[in-house]
Amino acid sequence: MKRLFVLAVGVFAAACARGAAPAPLPAPSIALPAPSDPKPLDPATDAKLRAALAGPQRTDKEKLRDAYRHPAETLAFFGLRDTMNVVELWAGGGWYTSVLAPVLAEKGKLTVTHFDPNGPPKSYDTIESKELLARLDASPDVFGKVGRQLLQPKAFVFGPDASADLVLTFRSVHNWIDDGYADKVFAAAFAVLKSGGVLGVVEHRGKPGMTVAQMKDSGYVPEEYVVSLAQAAGFKLEARSEVNANPKDTKDHPKGVWALPPSFANKDVDRAKYAAIGESDRMTLRFVKP
Repeated sequence: MKRLFVLAVGVFAAACARGAAPAPLPAPSIALPAPSDPKPLDPATDAKLRAALAGPQRTDKEKLRDAYRHPAETLAFFGLRDTMNVVELWAGGGWYTSVLAPVLAEKGKLTVTHFDPNGPPKSYDTIESKELLARLDASPDVFGKVGRQLLQPKAFVFGPDASADLVLTFRSVHNWIDDGYADKVFAAAFAVLKSGGVLGVVEHRGKPGMTVAQMKDSGYVPEEYVVSLAQAAGFKLEARSEVNANPKDTKDHPKGVWALPPSFANKDVDRAKYAAIGESDRMTLRFVKP
């Protein structure tokens, strides 16, 4: 989750001020396939992934979130192989980067996207990018082979056309909607992927029929809306999984998804209740480029 609640409010106001045009709401007739389970990873990738998950490059705090983020099952569902060229979009603080980098270091390639770390000093994109790059620089033995793709505002290029096997995004679609460029991000993901390449999406799952304003305010996005954005870019929905589902999440919290851990935006108000719910209910979608 890239933004805390207070930052999301500011971004929403800024988006309204600059008149960002949201994508149209999806038709309610979009049919979602039945959920499917992850397939086993090949032995070499599985061994590297298990070693990475237990490795010292991950903090104890990051490891505690495995119970909610299910990295092994999620990456297996997306079809990760240690020989792939993988692009991680909006890598945040490097939670998934610290898992992917060791897996891909020997035979594959990992590229993370980031904004200019020397950009506007109070911009969250600047702060987040500076922290991510500092983490990569601090551990060249782990992250020395990770590629870095600078993002230009609203002119997204994630690498050479048709060069990537797998593009991944974790809980960032709501931020793209906030900023008014979700369609451009999906289009750029389509461009960088090879034919047959996969776009893996994990996102906070909202209730059907939410308005764009409700998405911006809460951080939740209807599954059909994400599918519509991907399909508009040319993707085909290949499969969906419930590996990151959380039926305890009622999705009606004051301050939206940020009320839940790890943000706890309401601080001590109902903290025990939110801790008992756990992290958000999430969709896990695998799209393919025809």
